[in-house]
Amino acid sequence: MSRKIPQQPPFLLVNVVPYALLVLLVAILVIMADGVDGSLLVDLGLCGLAAAWMLGMFTLRPGWWGRPRIMGMFVAGLLVLTAVLVARQPAFGLFTPAAYIYSFTVLRWPWRLLGVSGAAVLAGTAQASGIPRTDAFGVAMLVTIVAFNIVMMCACAWVLRVAEREEERREQTLEELSRTNRLLEASLAENAGLHAQLLAQAREAGVLDERQRMAREIHDTLAQGLTGIIAQLQAAEQMHEVPAPWRRPFDAVKNLARESLAEARRSVDALRPEPLRTARLSDALADVAGRWSKLHGLPAHVTTTGTVRPMTPEAEFALLRTAQEALANVAKHAHATRVGVTLSYLEHEVALDVRDDGRGFDPAGLEAGTAMSRQPSGGGFGLTIMRQRVEGLSGTLQIESEPGLGTGISARVPTPPTGSHA
Repeated sequence: MSRKIPQQPPFLLVNVVPYALLVLLVAILVIMADGVDGSLLVDLGLCGLAAAWMLGMFTLRPGWWGRPRIMGMFVAGLLVLTAVLVARQPAFGLFTPAAYIYSFTVLRWPWRLLGVSGAAVLAGTAQASGIPRTDAFGVAMLVTIVAFNIVMMCACAWVLRVAEREEERREQTLEELSRTNRLLEASLAENAGLHAQLLAQAREAGVLDERQRMAREIHDTLAQGLTGIIAQLQAAEQMHEVPAPWRRPFDAVKNLARESLAEARRSVDALRPEPLRTARLSDALADVAGRWSKLHGLPAHVTTTGTVRPMTPEAEFALLRTAQEALANVAKHAHATRVGVTLSYLEHEVALDVRDDGRGFDPAGLEAGTAMSRQPSGGGFGLTIMRQRVEGLSGTLQIESEPGLGTGISARVPTPPTGSHA
């Protein structure tokens, strides 16, 4: 894995220190010179060339800092200029830290070793400039000093490389940990969705079980009891002629028992969602409207529009129950001659509209959630339950009516997004 070159190395280290060293050496050179001669001008020119090389190839070109080939050329050129300066004046060995700085900062591994070794050779040569090289001892000392500089600086380069690789491994570990955390968060979100789905299914199953239990209770107790009362009244009427003063309350009791039995059976049908399991909502509405028409002798026309979209069982049950309650209100209060039921599949919701041409009423005095038995076509407790059921599914229930112009009940419930499971 190659080292990542920082886009902006430490400013003082790369843009101030090399120039400061060069200025210091120029000052020393001028002070030590006896006068201005050709040799001094050549040295000053070489110093100016070195400054121009650093300025043009590095300082003014921050976009080149991350380009290995250009930086390799820059360090190589700087080493050549430094070698010429050291060859002319050993004191320019003090400029070799600039070559070290750029080698450590901009060269990648393993080319960094070449830059550091070149700078170490120049530094060692400058340090051994005072040792005579006319004998073997002097040459051995020169080689020893140069080798010592090379070993020391390459060892520093290796230590820095180990530290960089450790940092890279740490960054890679942190990145893998971050990626693992993101995957874990995604898994937790998915598990939360599955948990919510399971809770919804369990709640739906519990609701259906409770509805079936209530339906059985109503059928086995209230409905059976009312059936027995009606049978006993009919038996009593067949065995004995009802006296005239008793006829009116007797007929009222029979009619009340029959109406209560019809209401109980309707409640049983409403609490039992089995028809929706074997038929679509539109078919179930048609069946409910057909039975209601036969019972009350008033035709109820059912119309379905739009493309059928999937719905949750609770939404289907809520709309079916709304239609049943609305038709019951029409039968009890509206005195209508026409009734229409419309099921509309819209883009993001399903709408159910039940309208009649009955007496109607003024809805201005109605308050949401209050009893409506005072109105001519109000539904009492049933209409309140209807509203609560629809709004419990994030839907809306609206009532439109005007005295003499009929009543319209509109229920709207949202549908699941396309591709989701109901």
